[in-house]
Amino acid sequence: MNLRGKGMDDKEKKKKKGSQKNRSLAASSGAPPEKKKELEEARERVKEIIRILRREYPQAKTALNFRTPFELLVATILAAQCTDERVNKVTPGLFQKYPTVEAFARARQEELENDIRSTGFFRNKARNIIALARKLVEEYGGKVPDSMEELIKLPGVARKTANIVLSSAFRKAEGIAVDTHVRRLAERLGLSRHTQPEKIEKDLMEIVPRSDWLDFNYLLVDHGRKICQARKPRCLECVLNDLCPSFEKFTKGKK
Repeated sequence: MNLRGKGMDDKEKKKKKGSQKNRSLAASSGAPPEKKKELEEARERVKEIIRILRREYPQAKTALNFRTPFELLVATILAAQCTDERVNKVTPGLFQKYPTVEAFARARQEELENDIRSTGFFRNKARNIIALARKLVEEYGGKVPDSMEELIKLPGVARKTANIVLSSAFRKAEGIAVDTHVRRLAERLGLSRHTQPEKIEKDLMEIVPRSDWLDFNYLLVDHGRKICQARKPRCLECVLNDLCPSFEKFTKGKK
């Protein structure tokens, strides 16, 4: 199947993009035949999207610097509502001051707040980091668990954070992390019509091959930062424009 639309005239492309935009992709195994067909078409289209993005971003991975699963866990918590670049400036000194899980568990709330103040929301972040460090020491022998079930039991850890840790620190695929970039691109590419991260993740898990779950977040993040930006997407430069149902919307009058 030629999924990039070569040979299609403009009307056919527009019709195809419009239909892709309005699909509900979280279809169950008991869905009617037309929904199953839509699901299969979406799976074929997302395979092509992934193939193209892998070519564009062959080194796609988390931008957060870390040496251990615990460092990645802390860095990911700090990255909420903060840039990875800012977090990477904070963590070297932070991990030097608190070199172990036990050191974080003994940290004073006010002092840790000051250490991470520049990442924003520092009170909640400090509270959660100290609480999860204590829980790790008390219940997990100071080790970060390597399963979704156990990770989301930790203070301040939801599915997004757990997926980042599992994929980058343990190379385990139990889901797909949905951050602001993935949420935006999933909507623009017609991969999900939902706005809640959990529902977006469910849609993506239906259509993205499990073998690509580990890297899918990072591919979309890289593309979101470079091309599909929130305010001014650079659609005319986008390698996915033949597959994107939002292309016409964002390029109207710009061609």
